[in-house]
Amino acid sequence: MNLMTLLEMAHSAFGDRVGVQNGSDTLTYSELFGAAGGAAGEVQASGAQYVGVLDVSSLAVPVALFSSAWAGVPYVPLNYRQTASELEALVARLAPSYLVTDSDRVDALQKLPDTTVVSREDFLSKTRTRSGEASNWPMDPDAIAILLFTSGTTGAPKAAVLRHKHMTSYILGSVEFGAAAEEDAALVCVPPYHVAGIAAILSSVYAGRRVVQLPDFSAAKWIELARAERITNAFVVPTMLTRIVDALEGSGRVDLPHLRALSYGGGKMPLSVIERAMKLFPETAFTNAYGLTETSSTITLLGPEDHRAAAASQDPAVRQRLTSVGRSLPGLEIEIRDPEGKKLGANQSGEIYVRGEQVSGEYLGRETLVESDGFFPTRDGGAIDAEGYLFVEGRIDDIIVRGGENLSPGEIEEVLLEHEAVADCAVIGVPSEQWGEAVAAVIVLHEKRTAGADELRAWVQERLRSSRAPERIEFWRELPYNETGKLLRRELRAALAGEAS
Repeated sequence: MNLMTLLEMAHSAFGDRVGVQNGSDTLTYSELFGAAGGAAGEVQASGAQYVGVLDVSSLAVPVALFSSAWAGVPYVPLNYRQTASELEALVARLAPSYLVTDSDRVDALQKLPDTTVVSREDFLSKTRTRSGEASNWPMDPDAIAILLFTSGTTGAPKAAVLRHKHMTSYILGSVEFGAAAEEDAALVCVPPYHVAGIAAILSSVYAGRRVVQLPDFSAAKWIELARAERITNAFVVPTMLTRIVDALEGSGRVDLPHLRALSYGGGKMPLSVIERAMKLFPETAFTNAYGLTETSSTITLLGPEDHRAAAASQDPAVRQRLTSVGRSLPGLEIEIRDPEGKKLGANQSGEIYVRGEQVSGEYLGRETLVESDGFFPTRDGGAIDAEGYLFVEGRIDDIIVRGGENLSPGEIEEVLLEHEAVADCAVIGVPSEQWGEAVAAVIVLHEKRTAGADELRAWVQERLRSSRAPERIEFWRELPYNETGKLLRRELRAALAGEAS
């Protein structure tokens, strides 16, 4: 199966519906289908072996995504926030390629060999007028559909491989074809180079939902667009939801009656934020989605009924599920294993392993990380309770080893966030001559609230063992996150070690 099959079905079933919208510019599903064919013809004529996009969200993104599938070459969205030298190095690795970018970058990138560079405007103009000139798309499920580069903080970026079988397995297993009504609209504000942005396009196309793009997120823009376009569905990362909730509470006006479903993921959601959001949107169905690039996006969901049951329960164990990422999707198996690879029981912490058709676990030019039994080690730590709810505890590499004892930063962060003065926090390990590593916390306080280091240290010590109480506490105005809501712990470590971040 090929990703183009998803668009072909939408084109055949509801071709006159608006499929994608960016500002006042739109493409119906039939127009998107035609533009993908026109773009595939451009790609094939260029001799490119990759289709790259180096740009913010625009109509060019879905056209490039589907045209690459039609042309039979991988789609490679690039992080436009990287430096010029980093981007040039990545583009050089893709040669020969067909690269769509913003007009300001065209001249600089045209000097690279074996790279056909076209501006977003020219790309859309050409593809809208050159419809259906490509050959039939290939149907090899093992062909590479998408390459997504890692951040490359510890070396040259790796390219995660997602094949057509991985992405289509995820969509077919989690989305009902044509389930959306014609008036349904999904607000997409995650960057196009993130797997969640790609999954949002594919799932909305298969459901028949209008995709409304927000290229540059701010809480004010998100709220304004959600109201103007009568958004029914949206996906946000935790930092985005925090800012949206803050803005709405500050204005004293919610006025988003059409918002039926709000999904979130991509990072740890503070319990206080989701509780505030559920009070603001009592009629909205909330879903927490957990997944990785290597798993073609979501592998577990905490669904709307789970949210409502946990929020209404007086049982602490059930209520605690609001901090979980839910249970695995159909067709996926999840296990928790110890460092020796032994499967652990309920409520025991270890590394999260996952197995299923949508799981890739592969990087270009490298051996697969999928083990002989089909399970992929995620490098995330976590535990599964007796009812199958998964609690993610953070990256295995972030575990603090203090005097031989493994401490979970997430456990300490949850307790700190329960303090009424703490708006945000991050816990990391810092070098210690006595313990090997010591617990350090960086705290962001709510406006007009105060709390001292001794108070917060005692707060943790009263609720957890003394070894988990931060030995070092610093107060910052904000924590470093990337644009997809992931906490940049490496920057915290560098800052607390006295290095430049």
